[in-house]
Amino acid sequence: MTVTTSGPGTTVNDAAAVGGPADDDALAAERSAAHRAANLDALESESIHIIREVLAEFERPGLLFSGGKDSVVVLHLLAKAVSPARVPIPVVHVDTGHNFPEVIAFRDATVQRYGIDLVVGSVQDYIDDGRLVEPANGTRNRLQTRVLLDTIEEHRFDALFGGARRDEDKARAKERILSLRDEFGGWDPRNQRPEVWSLYNGRHAPGGHVRAFPISNWTEADIWSYIDREGIALPPIYFAHERPTFERDGMVYAVTDVSRPREDEPVSNRTVRYRTVGDASCTGAVLSAAGTVAEVLDELALSTLTERGATRADDRISSAAMEDRKKEGYF
Repeated sequence: MTVTTSGPGTTVNDAAAVGGPADDDALAAERSAAHRAANLDALESESIHIIREVLAEFERPGLLFSGGKDSVVVLHLLAKAVSPARVPIPVVHVDTGHNFPEVIAFRDATVQRYGIDLVVGSVQDYIDDGRLVEPANGTRNRLQTRVLLDTIEEHRFDALFGGARRDEDKARAKERILSLRDEFGGWDPRNQRPEVWSLYNGRHAPGGHVRAFPISNWTEADIWSYIDREGIALPPIYFAHERPTFERDGMVYAVTDVSRPREDEPVSNRTVRYRTVGDASCTGAVLSAAGTVAEVLDELALSTLTERGATRADDRISSAAMEDRKKEGYF
């Protein structure tokens, strides 16, 4: 069956004239892509605004940088915010000594590429000289707090950018974009200022400082979509690769010098990737065949757990594990 168009003697197929299923799918995909692009533009604009506000308001800001995807995105946004000038502040890494080698290599290459200063606080140095004691379970994440606070004091940082997002954990969902820390580095969830109309008040008590989180309103999918759009490089462990692994408490761990299987934990080579990076002794992998950013995005669309909930053993200690560490001065 055909229908006649307004042109004399011209006929077209019904489906083409009124739009068939294929046309509907194409239109929906086009609208979805436009929506994602507009969303990323809005998030980028908000983040750059926050970064510029902090750079203008504070005297000695720094950027907490682990080499993980979130801090990499914040560094990329920071570079955009000050372009064409070079990044004017140092990056700060609290090194537990248990980091994945691929991440440390990526950190050093990134610092060299941007031509910026790197400040490293070493947990191992504190253990070696007796200021900290190695935990019995071998997990050093909690030891980072003391090293971080000493590093802040030594370098007199009055603001530190971080890559925390509200969708990661309920404690981080409570945090403001500019988060006040007292003279001991502690965080009080009841002492947070309202931030209406994108107005940020960075005033803080003497001896205190502020943590600034420019990507608070981003989701994990937003981060990966932005990485895809901007062509941002990441450590290779974020993508599928084969490793010797074992399982413990429902998590998949890589066999490393600091994460060893017990006698009842068999080792097998599996294809995995990491959704977050940190201390190898408490950071698990996920079984995955996602070797590209696009494949990671497809995988995330089916995930029902946040990256920390799925792969960080230190957040499973209690329902308030993250909040307790933040009150002590954690990131």
